[in-house]
Amino acid sequence: MQRGKISFGKIQLNVNKTPAEPSKADQDAGGFKKMDKQQMIRQIEDVAEDLESQHLKEVMGISGFGRKAAKVFDINEQIAKARTAAPPAPEQAPDDDDGDVIGPLPPGAADAAAAQPAASETKTKTAQTADGDADDVDDDEEPSDGDSDDEASLPRRIPYTHEVQMQHGSRAVLALAGDPSGARIVSGSIDYDMCFWDFAGMDSSMRSFRQLQPCENHPIRALQYSVTGDMILVISGNAQAKVLDRDGFEKLECCKGDQYISDMSRTKGHVAQLTSGCWHPFNREQFLTAALDGTLRIWQGFRVKEQLQVIKTRAQGGLRTSASACNYNRDATLIAAGCVDGSIQTWDTRKMYVNTTHCVRDAHQKGSEITSIVFSYMGQQLATRCNDETMKLWDLRNFKKPMHSWSNLYSRYDTTDCCFSPDDRMLVTGESLAKGQTEAHLYFYSTQSFEQVQRIPVAGSHVIKTLWHPKLNQLFVSCGNGIIKCYYDEHRSIRGAKLCVVKTHRKRQPMEMVGVSQIITPHALPLFRQEKSRSSRKKMEKARMDPVKSKRPDLPITSGQGGRVASSGGTLSSYVIRNLGLSKRVDDDQDPREAILKFAKDAAENPYWIAPAYKQTQPKAIFSEKLPADDSPSSAKKSKTEPDTT
Repeated sequence: MQRGKISFGKIQLNVNKTPAEPSKADQDAGGFKKMDKQQMIRQIEDVAEDLESQHLKEVMGISGFGRKAAKVFDINEQIAKARTAAPPAPEQAPDDDDGDVIGPLPPGAADAAAAQPAASETKTKTAQTADGDADDVDDDEEPSDGDSDDEASLPRRIPYTHEVQMQHGSRAVLALAGDPSGARIVSGSIDYDMCFWDFAGMDSSMRSFRQLQPCENHPIRALQYSVTGDMILVISGNAQAKVLDRDGFEKLECCKGDQYISDMSRTKGHVAQLTSGCWHPFNREQFLTAALDGTLRIWQGFRVKEQLQVIKTRAQGGLRTSASACNYNRDATLIAAGCVDGSIQTWDTRKMYVNTTHCVRDAHQKGSEITSIVFSYMGQQLATRCNDETMKLWDLRNFKKPMHSWSNLYSRYDTTDCCFSPDDRMLVTGESLAKGQTEAHLYFYSTQSFEQVQRIPVAGSHVIKTLWHPKLNQLFVSCGNGIIKCYYDEHRSIRGAKLCVVKTHRKRQPMEMVGVSQIITPHALPLFRQEKSRSSRKKMEKARMDPVKSKRPDLPITSGQGGRVASSGGTLSSYVIRNLGLSKRVDDDQDPREAILKFAKDAAENPYWIAPAYKQTQPKAIFSEKLPADDSPSSAKKSKTEPDTT
């Protein structure tokens, strides 16, 4: 057996192969044949290129161009090395059971041998089926165990191990909102006050750093921070919504519509009391408001003259109904409104706001207003709270009937709300105090099993607003007695109220005042007699009269020259006259008439200005004669003679 050589990229192995017959082309290659002109020119060009490349190699000092030559391997040598390096094969002991059966088997043995594999296959299939059933049972039981574990762990997810309270005032707190970053919260009450709370600046006394009245004589119904946290939407009992900055300074006020226009789409704003409002989920310049005039209005940016869109809410027969609550979903594709007739209506923001996308007329009891409507964080569920003492959970994929309804939740205020937990596993709401009840509670319900997870006693007053901040993992609850309670967990919650409780409240140092007792001795000698105690005003007046104690400046000199300038000679004219070298000093206090008349005699005896001018022409002055008092001057115009009547 002859083996050829192997080259890189191509293996040639000729084993017992007969040599192929030479082809006709190979036979012709050894002799001479005719070559046409083109082939001859091509060969000449190839020879010229070879000569040129060889000359270039010699000049550059290299051996060749392009890739290296393929390395040639000897396959016989490689096989010999592999055989030498290979380990010896292990010897197997002969096994009679596993050995091949030589010859035919007896009939009984053949049947037993045929039955044994069938039985083994049956056992294997039975075992596999049993294992599969067991696995199915385990798979079916594992989710139930997981669900039960999750349901059991829900109470541990509620941050209520510690609590702290903040005093807003003495009236009910109707509005509560938190900054998206968790640095501040704002609260508004029925007594028109709005308080700002900063967790980084508060101490354990939990006092607000600012309190103001943005809407005079109107209760604050709703508050909400924008998505960036730099603006606050204020919804009050007025028809005009306001936008404040983080520090409480007003940035804009929506305009009010004309109340004498019946078509609400023609007005520039709301004409009735506002009920609710919210910001756009990701557009910091757009917000939504609802009012008792039967409209929802979308406001864009700071163009306060007119709204962007007007949405009308309709009742069963097409009549006008008012929206008591409104909200956006998380991706801003739906606007939901809860009306005073108990209906829920939604609109798609990508379409015209003419027809509703979803409309459930009998969502709640007719005539009872819906106080809160909120979407879940995942956006598939919707929760509503109503004054008919119910709270309902809805699925947007099947919006005809609620998933579950919780009852016996008394609500006194029309701003009582509900909220989802950050993981959408629980629904939280509060209750108002019914007659005969001493303490209100905060209820937690599971959104999967619809069972009550926890009930927390809050205070001896109504529970109105509930805020579960997703970033802080803290619960803020506003009450009807002006108290805001904050619940947090020592391990699960971060920042927020935990920053304040560790700061001690610094008390002001009291001012020490020592009273001086006075002994009255009316018959004491003048040397030992004490002055009577006088009031501070009398002491100040007496000290004012003393030139030493009052440090009175020196008075100006009224006479004499030199030194300080007198008050009478302090004018510019007197200064100029003195510097001109006049002999006589001008006294500003003398009478100017007397100063002129004292030169009258000298002027009559020695005239200087007028008399010398007429000395030659009229040396003697001629004056007009005085006429008697009864003589009247002759008239230049003759009087008109009256005609003779005779």
